[in-house]
Amino acid sequence: MQTYVALLYSIILGEGRRVVMADLKAMAEGLGLRNVRTLVATGNLVFEAERTATAALEKRLEAAFETAFDRHVDIIVRGAGDWQKLASRNPFPTESEEAGDQVAVRVMRKPVAEDVLSGLQAYAAEDEKVLLIGGDIWLVFSRERPSSRLLAAANHKRLGIGTSRNWNTVRKLAEMVGSRE
Repeated sequence: MQTYVALLYSIILGEGRRVVMADLKAMAEGLGLRNVRTLVATGNLVFEAERTATAALEKRLEAAFETAFDRHVDIIVRGAGDWQKLASRNPFPTESEEAGDQVAVRVMRKPVAEDVLSGLQAYAAEDEKVLLIGGDIWLVFSRERPSSRLLAAANHKRLGIGTSRNWNTVRKLAEMVGSRE
């Protein structure tokens, strides 16, 4: 058995409707996934399954989600080892310690090319940072600004399929998967 992390792009189903994590867990269990757990109410799953290609798991989860909730949502899956590697590569440890909710990683389905980075950096405010590590985009957002041009620029249209999680969530998911492979 392999432990996996699955991240939903969105849990909003429509006007005033959100996915309840108990329903998401039940959907995953209905696929035969084992030891299914959720983290906070933002669409984070940890589960065990036979060793399978992540792309196949993404397709299975997306199809099941669409059937269960009548809406397509992109879902990114990483194996436990890959998640641990992502967490260990955080290029902003000082900022993460000071304000873990202001540091985020946009976890990508397909690695982002290096040339995208300069385009994103153009949107960063003076006190914001952006780095590309292992095909995923790490960001530090400003505490001083209520809205960030950088956040708006880090979207599907510009970058491809991916979803963002703050450092607090990344760290907690890494703790949940532990050293399980």
